[in-house]
Amino acid sequence: MKEQTVLMVDDEAEIIKLISLYLKQENFRLLTASTGTEALELIDQEPIDLVVLDIMMPGMNGIEVCMAIRERKQMPIIFLSAKSEEIDKIHGLSVGADDYVVKPFSPLELVARIKSQLRRYASYRAPADDASSNGMGEILKHDGITMSLLTHQVTVEDNEVRLTPREFSILELLMRSPGRVYSMEQLYETVWQETFFESGNTVMVHIRKLREKIEQNPREPRYIKTVWGVGYKMERR
Repeated sequence: MKEQTVLMVDDEAEIIKLISLYLKQENFRLLTASTGTEALELIDQEPIDLVVLDIMMPGMNGIEVCMAIRERKQMPIIFLSAKSEEIDKIHGLSVGADDYVVKPFSPLELVARIKSQLRRYASYRAPADDASSNGMGEILKHDGITMSLLTHQVTVEDNEVRLTPREFSILELLMRSPGRVYSMEQLYETVWQETFFESGNTVMVHIRKLREKIEQNPREPRYIKTVWGVGYKMERR
């Protein structure tokens, strides 16, 4: 099995030291950075599978680093933060993070979340690998949207849009069944692959960000429709 690389970005040396011990026990290759600038340099130079990113850092903060990563690469990002309010979590997810862990945290829980994110990322990349081998199902098209499962590229009316892995997975699910209504629970459990538990805001944030990228007018969406009291669907044309 290919060794997976985790980048840990935190200006607290003790946290990095602690997490390093647990990750190395799980046979991860670990890279560390204490500033956002250093983290982005590593991301440009090294093959990295997942980033664990502190929010409160001097200079470039974690939110800014996350947005810069999303302009460069597609990989799972887990935020670490002492901010535990729901609005802080929603903001973290809205800028492109895949998970949000509140300090203080259990190192074992963080390792479990890292493994979970890597499994999910591998699972939604799997269809692209299958498509390349059998020559079928590589491209999904719907009313001006084209998505390549092989290259993870999405275009809307021939204009390329950059989606996070989670946004890509949501769009793929909806595009595979135009007209079908998915409840927030169904979307969450299919895309996140874990039990739905008061995760409605998480789904809504990702739908909102997805609409901002693919809709000409997100307030009056052409593609992703809300079915009030039920969930969301890809409008059938």
